[in-house]
Amino acid sequence: MCCRSGRASMLPIDPTADRSRRAWLECPNCLHGARCADCQSSRNCATHWQYLLGNKGPLVDMQCPSCAHLWSLDTSKREARRKRNAA
Repeated sequence: MCCRSGRASMLPIDPTADRSRRAWLECPNCLHGARCADCQSSRNCATHWQYLLGNKGPLVDMQCPSCAHLWSLDTSKREARRKRNAA
């Protein structure tokens, strides 16, 4: 939140962001795509994706095109969690 206006401030999209480098992982900030049938079925939705800014092995850096939130995610831990939940 911006302390003076009380409104949320939005970061600009990273200048290195490229639409050709995308990731289909849920944004932890705005959850865009939460009600999308394609996203819920694990298909690559044409609308709900994140900019893939970079990676170091399984650690990926992303930015949401809807809310501009920046975050990193260790995808190896995500896969281990998915396998554990399936068992």
